[in-house]
Amino acid sequence: MNAYVERVISDVKTKHADEPEFIQTVEEVLTSVSPLVDAHPEYEKVDLLHRIVEPERMFTFRVVWTDDSGKVHTNIGYRCQFNGSIGPYKGGLRFQPNVNPSIIKFLGFEQIFKNSLTGLPIGGGKGGADFDPTGKSDLEIMHFCQAYMTELYRYVGPDIDVPAGDMGVGKREIGYLFGQYRKIKGVWQNGVLTGKGLSYGGSLTRPEATGYGAMYYLEQVLKHDGLDIKGKTIAISGFGNVAWGICKKALQLGAKVITLSGPDGYIYDPDGVSTEEKVNYMLEMRASGRNRVQDYADKFGVQFFPGEKPWGVKADVLMPAATQNDVKIDSAEKIVKNGIKYYVEVANMPTTNDALKFLQKSGLTVCPSKAVNAGGVSVSALEMSQNSERLVWTAEEVDERLKLIMKNIYNASVEAAESYGLGYNLVAGANLAGFSKVAEAMMEQGIF
Repeated sequence: MNAYVERVISDVKTKHADEPEFIQTVEEVLTSVSPLVDAHPEYEKVDLLHRIVEPERMFTFRVVWTDDSGKVHTNIGYRCQFNGSIGPYKGGLRFQPNVNPSIIKFLGFEQIFKNSLTGLPIGGGKGGADFDPTGKSDLEIMHFCQAYMTELYRYVGPDIDVPAGDMGVGKREIGYLFGQYRKIKGVWQNGVLTGKGLSYGGSLTRPEATGYGAMYYLEQVLKHDGLDIKGKTIAISGFGNVAWGICKKALQLGAKVITLSGPDGYIYDPDGVSTEEKVNYMLEMRASGRNRVQDYADKFGVQFFPGEKPWGVKADVLMPAATQNDVKIDSAEKIVKNGIKYYVEVANMPTTNDALKFLQKSGLTVCPSKAVNAGGVSVSALEMSQNSERLVWTAEEVDERLKLIMKNIYNASVEAAESYGLGYNLVAGANLAGFSKVAEAMMEQGIF
């Protein structure tokens, strides 16, 4: 490994010792781009790596709101504007009780290179709050979103920072956030948030985009091996919007999703989530606020495995689509033992570094999340384009653009890995392709 890379990783581990998620993603990215740093000694002269691993700015603020009983609550809100060298900061807002500076930084750092891979002019950022929307009434969620935007509005705008949704933040929450922004600013800037409702500037297929993009990426991977996606069995985790998009596109392409998971366990459906009724029921599950995948098992009479994860299920493809660090080394060993050939990360950093290395060494084709799940931010950027031009594209137009973007991301990753003598390494290729564009922009814009 390049000595400069090693030193920066060591410094990050020291300076950010209490931020494990952030350390993990920095180590994974910088290790992959070591050959690129070898080829560009000028990076060390301007200390580019130390600059790229520190956010340009990060805001922390209190969010005070009142519940239905009149009780006052105080949460912590965050927005990390990590790197804006290729465009306005872009990245979602996550409302979950485990949100902390480490998670926000890791998500923001990943977002830099994910957004770079899309080929669109958007920088990397992330935000959220340690607010748990589970079990909250609609009115309570509105009050929280309004309080959150009352603090956030100072730092965002169409040419500054454009947040979107993430875990715990869907179309409803984006609506409340946008309404409060409009009230405070007194202007119609519909490009300030993406993931909006269709009635006020949203884009068709945005809710499905991450799942759709993941399936389009998988198509390219299978084509590389001379295989058709039709008839393939897929085991996934999660049952939210991303999993729903995967299932919906799998149904269209003739593939079969056989597992879903939640905090309570996972379901195994040997017939697959392969009817419109089953796919649509996933929306009902999410809207219920119960956060239980067992509801699917009860409705369709399939097996439910309480407290377990679906990593021991045999399938052609495995797609973790729930949350970070969901697949650890013990799960990776089960995956290899089951003979799974394709491991496609859809959630952000769903695999621990040791598990990821083990899967790669075991000969699996590993597809990294920053490439696979870039479909969501791609359609968000397309939404920004539609907003700026006051246009509304058809679902077919958006889908075609998304398919082309995912194909380009795949090709760029393959070409980058091969150009540095790494063979067919999609993980390293994605990091190299995404990093090189950001590094070039930073070099051209001077030292700051």
